[in-house]
Formats: sequence, structure tokens, C-alpha cells
Amino acid sequence: MALTTQQSEQIKEYLVEKIRQKLTVYNPETNSMPFHFRLLGKDRMALFSFIQSVNTMLGTSIFEQVGKMIAEPRAKRAIGQYKEFKGFISSEAVLKIDSIMRDLRSVSRTPDKEKETKEVLAVAGKGDMGKKLKKRVDLFVEMKNETEYYFEIKTAKPNINEFTGIKKQMLDWIAMRGSEKPKAKAKTIVAIPYNPYEPKPYERWTLQGLFDLKEEVLVGVEFWDLLGGKNTYEDLLRVFEKAGLELYGEIDKKMKNLNNKNG
Repeated sequence: MALTTQQSEQIKEYLVEKIRQKLTVYNPETNSMPFHFRLLGKDRMALFSFIQSVNTMLGTSIFEQVGKMIAEPRAKRAIGQYKEFKGFISSEAVLKIDSIMRDLRSVSRTPDKEKETKEVLAVAGKGDMGKKLKKRVDLFVEMKNETEYYFEIKTAKPNINEFTGIKKQMLDWIAMRGSEKPKAKAKTIVAIPYNPYEPKPYERWTLQGLFDLKEEVLVGVEFWDLLGGKNTYEDLLRVFEKAGLELYGEIDKKMKNLNNKNG
């Protein structure tokens, strides 16, 4: 078992609290959907709308905080929604990042995370430093061996244009960290909490040519087990299931009340 009993209980309580908060204030955005109501039924539409709302919450806050809770016992620091990441992107770093991105898009360069990181760190303190920047990182974890992980968490299926922006952002993060600590052991990673194609492998074709798939893209078990150790992913699924069972009656009651109210 990767998650301790204390961690499992902490995560379950957090999930239950967040869903209860959502239930307290939740009302469907659109009260009148006559065609949908007649085709699918008001009860199903109310539940569908709630699920969509929870799905958004999972991607924008919950996975970040759960990741923090999992990483804390093994890390020096773990911060969900890290809003105090600061540094400079020097003029030389801007030129280097633009060059890397241009070469990757034109397929004249093969993604190599280690090489790209070294190139950006080498110029992170050169040229005009400009003004100090502050960025938000979904999840920051500094391990006890001083390796620093900067995670961009994605739950949807971004298109190639979105991934291009993410790749540049991650190179910018390397430049910022290097401007403050040139020899930082910084790793920037796209983390995808679950594989939407399971049991088939994750379709990484949209990432090919931009990302070093083995070094900067973690999907499902790869991500969670990095944070908490082997079997963390399976343990976490069980925690989510326990939270869901505890909440089942409350969700059902809320949906019935909404249907009666709008009936």
C-alpha cells in the first residue's frame, strides 16, 4: 500500500468536503432546456449538469491539492496552485526558446528534455534580464534530493495548438528558475491524471514532435506513482470510490430536490 491510512483519510475527507460545498451552492445554469428535458428527462439532465461541474472542479483545483497531499511525506515542499513562482526570462533565453520551438515545429529537431533544459539554463542569466515575472504552477514539488518538479496538469485532450503553448510555457519556467538558481535540478512536466482511452494506451500522437514523451509527459499511474510511490494510483482510485459511496445519498437527494423545484 502506497498511501498511508492517514493520507487516505485526509484525501477522502477533502473530496467529501469539496463535493458537499458544491452541492450546497449548486444550481444548473440553464433551467429551461425543453428539447433535452423531453428527450432525456429532467432528472438525467440535472445529474449530467452536476457531473460536468464536478469535472471542471477536478481539473482546476482538486487534482492539484490531492497531488500535494500525496507528495508531502516524500518531499521537502509540495504546493498545489503555486502562485509565487518568480524569476526572469533573459533576452538570450527568449532567443534560445524561440529557436527550440521553431526547430521542433519544423521537425528539424527531435525533442530531448535534458538537452533543451541545459541549453536554456546556459543562457538564463545572459543578456537583458527585463522585469521579474510571477507565474502560477498547478503543482510544485521539491523532493528531498533537491529535484524540483513543476507540473502542468491537464485533464482534457488539448489540441496541437494548446500543447505548443504548454511546451513554450515549460521552457519559460526553466529559464525563470535558472535565472534565480543556475544549477537548479528543475523538471517541467505535463501531468494527465488519468488515461481517457483506458484500457488502450494514451494516444500521444498530438504530443509527438514537441515533447520528450518519456521525460516530460506523465499519464495516470506514471504521475501518481511518481508523487507517492508504487501502487499510489490504485490506492487513490479506492479513496475516490469510498468518497463517492459516502456521498451517494446526498447527491441523489440534491438531484431530486432540483427536479421537484423545477418541475
